[in-house]
Amino acid sequence: MLLSLLIFLPLVGALVIALLPDTLRPQFRLIALGVTVAELFISGLVYAAFDPANPGYQLLQQTDWITLALGSIGSVSIDYLVGIDGISLPLVILSAVVMLVGVVSSWNIVERQRAYFSLYLLLTGTVMGCFVALDFFLFFLFFEFMLLPMYFLIGLWGGPRREYASIKFFLYTLLGSVLILLVMIGLSMSVMDPVSTALATGLINSPELADTNIIRLVQAQLANGQIDPGQLVHTFDFRYLSDGGNYLPSAFLSVSGETLPLGIPARMLAFWAVFIGFAIKLPIVPLHTWLPDAHVEAPTPVSVVLAGVLLKIGGYGFLRIAWGFFPDGGAEYARVLAGLGVLSIIYGGLNALAQNDVKKMIAYSSVSHMGFVLLGVAALTPEGINGAIYQMVSHGVLSAMLFLIAGVVYDRTHDRRIDSYRGLNKTMPQYATLTTIAFFGSLGLPGFSGFVGELFTLMGSMQSAWLPGWFTAAATLGIALAAGYFLWTLQRMFFGPYWSRHEASALPDLTPRERLLLIPLGLLALVLGLFPNLIFDLTHASVGEWLKRFLVS
Repeated sequence: MLLSLLIFLPLVGALVIALLPDTLRPQFRLIALGVTVAELFISGLVYAAFDPANPGYQLLQQTDWITLALGSIGSVSIDYLVGIDGISLPLVILSAVVMLVGVVSSWNIVERQRAYFSLYLLLTGTVMGCFVALDFFLFFLFFEFMLLPMYFLIGLWGGPRREYASIKFFLYTLLGSVLILLVMIGLSMSVMDPVSTALATGLINSPELADTNIIRLVQAQLANGQIDPGQLVHTFDFRYLSDGGNYLPSAFLSVSGETLPLGIPARMLAFWAVFIGFAIKLPIVPLHTWLPDAHVEAPTPVSVVLAGVLLKIGGYGFLRIAWGFFPDGGAEYARVLAGLGVLSIIYGGLNALAQNDVKKMIAYSSVSHMGFVLLGVAALTPEGINGAIYQMVSHGVLSAMLFLIAGVVYDRTHDRRIDSYRGLNKTMPQYATLTTIAFFGSLGLPGFSGFVGELFTLMGSMQSAWLPGWFTAAATLGIALAAGYFLWTLQRMFFGPYWSRHEASALPDLTPRERLLLIPLGLLALVLGLFPNLIFDLTHASVGEWLKRFLVS
């Protein structure tokens, strides 16, 4: 029940806050804090219960939810199915950490607290649901519901252009969701559940009897046309969608690739549809334009969650769905996809270098750093995939720290312009020290987590049989650009004689709450950088199994 608690505890908390009377308004944020602390504790229990040597899904919980008869083509089964493996567990833990940081950074929210903290907890539950759902239909519900709280959190508590930013975010993500929905429907009609089909055909009379031999027998009967279509049970189960033996030979998304709409194999079109859907969320150039607007207008806690967690759902979708269900597409277009990753690395870095708004600079740096994720995934090597997952975790920690740092000066002066400040190290030494740590960690200084993630994605791309070596050389330009925009910002804002457009009294050093947020994140980035096996020990077995299925497919 641990994974279900991660999903439903925040949803219950959101409902409780929504129903409490206004006389208990001071308790709203305490409830949100208690729920996110409990989420972190539960994620720790999940970590303790996880066996890193087991590459399969663990802590599985499955319950029949919806079964719908489809007449002559059989039936479709939708389950409440949750579980984790080495790919999802690091992102679950990251989400628990970032959502707790977001609640503490929301402590100064005074307007419409009931709505804010209810929406925040709703977002927490749906994010967790995305990372633990193993049924495509269930995953899609969480993916869609996530839009609602983010839309309102940006649109109601954001900056002057918050309506524009929230609508742009919603429309971009909705477009991606429509593409994913079309593929989800096509997959469900193309894939059978071998266990339920064995029950329907009378091969077994209990699901517990469905061992590997029975599943292979059902798959052989399917391939030979020995199963009556009316007895087929279609499914959304990730475990069966990733196994080519469960695809109907004559289905639209059959692994044979014989369906050729527009002269292109249907599976290639489906791959590009889900890729675009998740590339919008990551985001990847040229589908990134919603991100700078959303970050600039969002309040600091929402920017922390957006950069720290929500972008990672795009990378997770690449691994679990795009490449997981369509390995043929990932291999066929590896160079194009890696090229898009390199383009994002360089383009995001150049744009970050040109910014005068701290938040926009950090937003474009996120575009650049997420390009490394795509490059690592497209490499299809153990180093690349492990590095991509590590990069997502590292960026989640460091980007949360960076947006909190941007929020420090904005909360004091409502001015994020870099050229509005000089010599802040003289009046805000604690702030300058933690900013330096965050900047150096993000630009990839050895000893911090940013270095490990970028190093392994570059190693993976260099060793990839799918990619030319110059891709890796071009991607290293992103590291040089990161050094440029972070060090230049550090030099302009913190060094030299003190000067500011604002009174010195408006710029006191860090408060205890700000130190409570920033110091643990800086230490976490350092710990992950010094002990990367904290992540790699979780991921390597599942990544090896994932690549084995890919190569077999």
